[in-house]
Amino acid sequence: MTARTLGKAIRTAALASAVAAAASMGGAAAAKNTIKVAIVTFLTGPAAGPFGVPGKNGAELMIDAINAGGLPGHSKGFGGATLDPVFADEAGGNSKQVAEYRNLVEKQNVDAVVGYISSGSCMATAPVAEELKKLTIVTICGTPSLFEDEPRSYVFRTQGSAVGDSIAAAHYVTQFMPDVTSYTGINQNYAFGQDSWKFFKQAMEQINPKAKASSNPQFPKIFSGQYGAEISTLSLDRAELVHSSFWDGDIEAFVLQALVRGFFDDKRFAAVVGDSAVDSLGAKFPDGVLIGTRSRSGILIRRDTTDPLNVWFIKAYKERYGAYPVGPSYQYAKAVHFLKLGLDKAAAAAGGFPTQAQMIEGLKGLSFNSVDGKTAMALGGGHQAIHDVGYGFTEFDKEKGEPAATNVKFYAAECINPPEGMLAEEWVDKGMPGAKCD
Repeated sequence: MTARTLGKAIRTAALASAVAAAASMGGAAAAKNTIKVAIVTFLTGPAAGPFGVPGKNGAELMIDAINAGGLPGHSKGFGGATLDPVFADEAGGNSKQVAEYRNLVEKQNVDAVVGYISSGSCMATAPVAEELKKLTIVTICGTPSLFEDEPRSYVFRTQGSAVGDSIAAAHYVTQFMPDVTSYTGINQNYAFGQDSWKFFKQAMEQINPKAKASSNPQFPKIFSGQYGAEISTLSLDRAELVHSSFWDGDIEAFVLQALVRGFFDDKRFAAVVGDSAVDSLGAKFPDGVLIGTRSRSGILIRRDTTDPLNVWFIKAYKERYGAYPVGPSYQYAKAVHFLKLGLDKAAAAAGGFPTQAQMIEGLKGLSFNSVDGKTAMALGGGHQAIHDVGYGFTEFDKEKGEPAATNVKFYAAECINPPEGMLAEEWVDKGMPGAKCD
């Protein structure tokens, strides 16, 4: 081989190496048959049964349907590729989640991360996603701080925050419980629980100022499981309504412990994200509880939904898992659906499988219809979702032998969320200017 030929070969090899490196960093479009995506949810611990496993099931069902071309009205695949899921456990605390996130990205080389139920988990991993420059789609995580504290380039959240839950609850209490003149709360002592109470109280002060908040709301530790002391305190409080953002096993434990104390005979109870417990407890769950679902999902829509994707999802989920989908089932399915839509959009624009930068552009600001109705990525620079939030009163349907809801009402996304660029707390304090409520 001559020196000239050798030099050409070296330059060719160097160029090929550079192209490969650029492609691995999201710098060049390339054909791709399979993508590897981490799905993070609670697989063990007290949040697994009511939230984590239903979330995994929703993601798994959606992935399999899209991979097989079985999602109604949609093409096969994710930008033409098959998605290979890597399921990871969210249990273990924030430090463990940060270490696991690094492992998924740096050692397992996932193309994207989808998941996180707890606000603690998402707030711990979001900075790492930005550091490692990895596309991450947060499925739940209710704290508004995720995008209000600082802008995110690689992180999206397909679920609304505690702001919408709380404002919708205040509207519903004012409209359907006009006799309530006082309220208190029991919320878990971490970001989501604190935010839920704060925004509910703020919204009530604006929408229903005649109703007064108690000076002694309860904030037990998350996953505490024992609430005898708090139930006693709440029972002695003169407030008529008790607001709660309990989720996971805590809402089930609280309801069962409160039932034997006659709590629901004396107090009215608002469980803003407690729909999973209604299904898991069945006939044991008390009637007349104000129950919320984020978006058009769960018991609020089962009786009369006609949306094709929602109808498909309920039927397919029941056939596969022998139970109705609950909130987390919808939320994880929607996040996977969002990833598919963004990849399809980006692939069409790129003329091939998109780079990560092209994926992010395809996802940013996307409005779409999914298994729980319409979602718009309207906040956080196009990274944060808004959607309708519904409430109704629980009522066990004895004929069908399953939970149901009455007096259901949904509040439009534009009614319960601040405009882009305005902090939620400031917006509520100013009387929610520009809110579009019917």
